[in-house]
Amino acid sequence: MSIKLAKKIDSAIISADASQIYKELDIGTAKITSDEMQGIQHYMIDVINPDEDYSVGDFEKTVNNILNENGEKNEKNIIITGGTGLYIKSITDGFAKLPSKNAKIRADLESKSIEELQKILKEMDEKSYTEIDLSNKLRLVRAIEVCILTGGKFSELRIQNIRNNNYEFLKIFLTRNREELYERINKRVEIMIAKGLVEEAKKVYNKYTESLYKISSIGYKELFKYFEGKITLDEAIDEIKMESRRYAKRQMTWFKKEKNYITYNLSEMSEKQVLDDILKKWEKF
Repeated sequence: MSIKLAKKIDSAIISADASQIYKELDIGTAKITSDEMQGIQHYMIDVINPDEDYSVGDFEKTVNNILNENGEKNEKNIIITGGTGLYIKSITDGFAKLPSKNAKIRADLESKSIEELQKILKEMDEKSYTEIDLSNKLRLVRAIEVCILTGGKFSELRIQNIRNNNYEFLKIFLTRNREELYERINKRVEIMIAKGLVEEAKKVYNKYTESLYKISSIGYKELFKYFEGKITLDEAIDEIKMESRRYAKRQMTWFKKEKNYITYNLSEMSEKQVLDDILKKWEKF
């Protein structure tokens, strides 16, 4: 849909997908191919290696540079598309200026277990403990690191936002009825497996053995467990489906809470109807 819209309004596209910024993670992130781009310029895809650190702050800085440069030249409309709510919010609503990462603190925290990190975060910032994904080691490390470096609470500091662009945004949220959405997610995973996700994940597993814990994208971390002999391939595929459904549920919760989004349900409207309506709203906007 973003491609069709981009053609209609002469727009470039910025991906707001926290997994598609990584090189080599192609099938499992359903990364757009150059053929699928149909000549539309895309930004923020294949930015870094999968074991490199990348934060919302890095995304916010790079994307605002793209937007502001584009604005100065008065070149094009821009579509930001993707499902990483925090990435999108950092651009539309602004972003808190949190301290840069500290190698010494980070190394110390990364040597601890997930359970130890959860305990530390709960003691330092209970609100963050209730809000973030407690199974994501990188998120835990970052939240604790900010608490240590600032003496404040990550949950409070991360909402003190400064917006670094002069754009206005027409915000669109696409959804489907839950049953249909989950069915499509399960089918999507099966398509990824058929396209060679297991083989792609194995290459990543062999190449980044020492830093696999940094690769937390759905579709890869589950297969890593299979390669380690902890679960069967069928169990890994079931876990990918389950984690993808959970992620979709979290996305729905996130975007329903956000302000000023126009919601379209593609279980109830055709893609053409949605596109036509977006274009009408865009003209007024």
